[in-house]
Amino acid sequence: MSATLLSVSLLAAATVVRADYFSKDPLVNKVVPFNAIPYQVMTDRDDPRGFQSGYNICNSTTENQNSLCQTMFVNHMDDFCLWAPAPPNSSIADTEGDVVAWCSKKGHGSRIFPAGAITGLQMIQTPSYIQIAGTIKQELLNIVGEFGGELDSGGQDGEGNPMGGLVYSNAFKSNNGNNATYQQAQHWSFFIGANSFCGKICDQTGSNPQGLCQNIYDRLGCQYNAPNNAAAGVFEKCDGDDMIPVGTYIVNGVTSVYHQPAQETIPLGVIPYTPTPAPSSNCVTYTSAALFADGAAITGAPQGGSATTTGASAGATTKGAATSKGAAGAASGSKTGSAPGPSGSSGAAGAWGVSVGALVFAAAAVFAQA
Repeated sequence: MSATLLSVSLLAAATVVRADYFSKDPLVNKVVPFNAIPYQVMTDRDDPRGFQSGYNICNSTTENQNSLCQTMFVNHMDDFCLWAPAPPNSSIADTEGDVVAWCSKKGHGSRIFPAGAITGLQMIQTPSYIQIAGTIKQELLNIVGEFGGELDSGGQDGEGNPMGGLVYSNAFKSNNGNNATYQQAQHWSFFIGANSFCGKICDQTGSNPQGLCQNIYDRLGCQYNAPNNAAAGVFEKCDGDDMIPVGTYIVNGVTSVYHQPAQETIPLGVIPYTPTPAPSSNCVTYTSAALFADGAAITGAPQGGSATTTGASAGATTKGAATSKGAAGAASGSKTGSAPGPSGSSGAAGAWGVSVGALVFAAAAVFAQA
């Protein structure tokens, strides 16, 4: 994969928001039991960015390829969702406040991943969060261009991206394997673009959910927010250790915290550390056909309708314990310069396969080198 796809711009400045506005009832503070989800969780009506465009009550009546469901799930290898645009041929920068849930499995009232949309997947289950990362054919999820961005429970005004988005899981360690009980993840962060994605949802009862699922490092992308070993063509589930909180690093026994510049106009400069994926073990591999049977009948660009294919059991193969591998080198840059290439020795052959170790969502208006 070329260095061009390494440099992905968040383009956060594309959304015009009054700088002094912040929600009186921010999304991250909303405690919404699964059995008490409202039609729309957003309550503020004076946000200059607008109002929630979709809905949170999602069921069989909303489950189709035109769904505007904004409640998503990260449960298991064959049962997870991503945020992606509703209109075809869209950029994340233009739709971040309005993205909707696309899921691997029926039953969530959402859109379903079309056949071939997910081309690689790694799911890591830790004591405090669930992390997913992988590769996609982004045009099948209505995404165009080489630019992507962050979608998280914070948002520039506290309303989240998407505005009013809710995330649940029945697979947190604290749930003790009870698939019938869904727990809300109040802290979550996803990156998607350049045919790659990553995401992390934190258990509110776990260790430091805000620190492990930070949403203030939007310019650093997957490499720093969700270090991983995902690769195209590989579908695996692993147990893992908790990573060090995003932005925190240790050099010669001294713990420090890196602070991303607040303004997009300020170059990132030299980031003082290179993250690596936390150790993982007990990895189990799956076949794509076993994981995505519910979308097998949906082909090409989404045009409405849902698949009728019934689910299949996921045939798994257990392999030896995995060890942590280095991620691709980080990129940093300025708003006025060209997007930087990777630093370090991993170059364009990092741990992501075609995603090359990580998405780096650089400053707005930074363009990839040819």
